[in-house]
Amino acid sequence: MRALQLIAPGVIELRDVDVPTIAPDEVLVRVAGAGLCHSDLHVLHAPIERPPLTLGHETAGWVESVGAEVDGFAAGDPVLVYLVWACGHCRSCREGRDNSCEVAGGRQSMCPCPGLGPDGGMAEYIAAPARFLEPLGALDPVLAGPLADAGLTSHHAIAGAMHRLGPGTTAVVIGLGGLGHVGLQILTAITEATVIGVDVQQAKLDLAAAHGATHTFLGDDATAAKILDVTNGYGADAVFDFTGTQQTVDLAVGCIAPDGALRFVGLGGGTMQYGALPWSPLPWGVDLRKSYAGTRADQRAVIELAAAGKITLETAQYDLEDGLTAFDDLAAGRLLGRAVLVPNR
Repeated sequence: MRALQLIAPGVIELRDVDVPTIAPDEVLVRVAGAGLCHSDLHVLHAPIERPPLTLGHETAGWVESVGAEVDGFAAGDPVLVYLVWACGHCRSCREGRDNSCEVAGGRQSMCPCPGLGPDGGMAEYIAAPARFLEPLGALDPVLAGPLADAGLTSHHAIAGAMHRLGPGTTAVVIGLGGLGHVGLQILTAITEATVIGVDVQQAKLDLAAAHGATHTFLGDDATAAKILDVTNGYGADAVFDFTGTQQTVDLAVGCIAPDGALRFVGLGGGTMQYGALPWSPLPWGVDLRKSYAGTRADQRAVIELAAAGKITLETAQYDLEDGLTAFDDLAAGRLLGRAVLVPNR
């Protein structure tokens, strides 16, 4: 089969590899679509020597075959491959916090996920343990792959801030690309907050407005002041930074309200100073989280929202052979929404 593989730091190549052999508890999935995420760019350019790795952690497709111990799935079933391959039995997993698994992850590490450890979905087939598959029902698996990260991660960040998203509140979404345009839709679907969208591209602001953003602002040095003006100088009750550059981190810190929920999701390398004294850059009471992936409950909630038509994924489809072009388009900021590689059309 064909697979888009990382073969050296900064080098990806479409290669012919064997179709995966599945274990008794695994399922072979014929890939319908595999999303392309900024995390893939980080993996691509990481200075780490490793064996060839098939990329892709946002994967959906159809069941091709099942192992001898698998129940509940049959050939032809449309499925989503869950991102977080946790142990399922530690304290964190039992509490429903599988993205904080004590066995597969740790203080300085994350749970393995396809395309970032096990081989991923930028290929014609992927093997996955059956317990990491979610039924898609009537959803189109060609387009559903980004629900496994863009949907999952956004929902988890928002679910952890629901205590600050009641009636009369204001939420800011910074970065309206692959994750952010989904996060904005989740906010409008499950909260009563007034939503403000921020990006450096007008096309993404237009998309945000079409999906329910009350205000949209181009990101620049005056954006924090505009948000403060909209909120009568108080600031936003929740801020979700889906970019994470220094400019966006500074903006998030500059517009969060007292007792607000500040969520950093993007991996842009920005940092912030935290002080325990009254003149800290953060207002009193702000709670801050670096949000990683999501839980199984988040994944199922996202699938339900998509099935109800409350999330619409903006995608650009590429043949698997055009994967290098998709990577280039993502790196250059030419995408509106999510790139999806389609290997079997």
